[in-house]
Amino acid sequence: MPETMRATIFIEPGRIILGEKPVPQPGPGDALIRITTTTICGTDIHILKGEYPVASGLTIGHEPVGVIEKLGSAVTGFTEGQRVIADAITPAGWDNASLSGCGAQCGAGTAHGWKAMGGWRFGNTIDGAQADYLLVPDAMANLAPIPDGLTDDQVLMCPDILSTGFGGAEAGRIRIGDTVAIFAQGPIGLCATAGARLMGAARIIAVESVPQRVAVSRRMGADEVVNFTREDPVAAIDRLTGGRGVDVAIEALGKAETFAWALKVLRPGGTLSSLGVYAQDLTIPLQAFAGGLGDHVIRTTLCPGGKERMRRLMAMVAGGRVDTGALVTHHFPLDRIESAYELFAHQRDGVLKVAIRP
Repeated sequence: MPETMRATIFIEPGRIILGEKPVPQPGPGDALIRITTTTICGTDIHILKGEYPVASGLTIGHEPVGVIEKLGSAVTGFTEGQRVIADAITPAGWDNASLSGCGAQCGAGTAHGWKAMGGWRFGNTIDGAQADYLLVPDAMANLAPIPDGLTDDQVLMCPDILSTGFGGAEAGRIRIGDTVAIFAQGPIGLCATAGARLMGAARIIAVESVPQRVAVSRRMGADEVVNFTREDPVAAIDRLTGGRGVDVAIEALGKAETFAWALKVLRPGGTLSSLGVYAQDLTIPLQAFAGGLGDHVIRTTLCPGGKERMRRLMAMVAGGRVDTGALVTHHFPLDRIESAYELFAHQRDGVLKVAIRP
C-alpha cells in the first residue's frame, strides 16, 4: 500500500484541486477502503461555491464504493478485499440521536447551526471519498457488503442520492392512493419520484423543464410533468387535481421559490417534505400557510445512514425494484476531477451524475 494518495481538496470558495495526502491509517474501530467509484453531489457544489462552510484542506465527497484495504483491530464480520459501500451518513450508533432513532443527526447539538447534521462526516467534518482511499469510522455500523452481481454504477446512488430521495418520500408518509407533486427532477428528485411510486402513490406530478430529465422522470414513475418555464406550476397542479391539491409535495431543489410552490399546492392537512439544501433563508408565504391553521406538516430529511439502510437499498436494486442506471450519465478518472466539477457545476451536456473512478 502506498504512503500517499490523490485527494480532491477544498482550498477556498471557487477553488478545488486534486492534491496529495498521506494514506490514512485505521484505528481499532475503523476501516480503510480503496475507492473504486465515487461521484459528485450537489452539496459538493454548494461547498465549492462557499454556500456551505467546510475547512480549507478538507478532502470532499461522500458517496463511496470500494474494496476493504485494511481493517481496524476491533472490526469483525468483514474481510479485506471485500467489496463494500458506506453511506454518506456514518452514525456511531451509540449516541443520543442514534438511540432516539435518528442516526443521521449523530453527534449533533442544538447549538451547532450548519453542523446540525452531525451524522454527515465524509467531506464535511472528516476527509471524504473523492480520493484513492477513504477512512470509514465506526466500520461495523457503517460498512455494507455489495451483493454479488451488482456493479459499482448500480450501487453508486445508494450512499446518498437514492437514500435521500427515498427518505423524502418516506418523510412525506405517502399512502396508497396519494397524489404527490415533486419539484425538480435532478438526481434526488428522480429518486424521490421512484420512492413515491414504490410507496403507493396513485398519481405523481413532476415539475421540471430540462427535456432529458423529463424523459428519465417518466421512467422513474412520473405520470405528468409540468414545465414551470411554460406555465405557473401552482396553477397547473391546481388544474390537474381539480382544485383539490396534492397530499404530499416534495421539494428537491433547495430554492425558496420551489419551497413556496410546494406549500401552495398542498391540500389542507397535506405534507411538505423538504429535501433541498437551502443557501438562503426561507420565507413561508402566509396565505399558503393558512396563517398557521392549515393542519400542514413540514418535514426535513437528512439522508438516512448506516449499514442496514444500505443493505435495504441494495436489496431494492438487486431485486429490480428500482433502476438508477439512467442517472449515471458521465464517467471521469480521478485525474480529471476538476473537469468533472466544471461539467457538473454548470450542468452541461445533459449531466445527471458523474462516476469518478480512481
